[in-house]
Amino acid sequence: MINVLLFAHLRETVGEEKLVIEAEKMSVSDVKAWLEARYQLELSTVMSAVNEEFAMDHTIVQSGDVIAFIPPISGG
Repeated sequence: MINVLLFAHLRETVGEEKLVIEAEKMSVSDVKAWLEARYQLELSTVMSAVNEEFAMDHTIVQSGDVIAFIPPISGG
């Protein structure tokens, strides 16, 4: 199982701060596609981190890993 952490407006849109995907292995882009299909999210501009290290779309996420999606911060 892959643990997914959501921050800021992603958390508000989904209504949960943590989700679990029943999978052994997925790429970051696969996890993004899974979330976009289920929750109508737009994840093209979010930062991704796997086990607290920034990750690229091709990074593999395995069972037991934690993947976090962090939207860009705006402000002035």
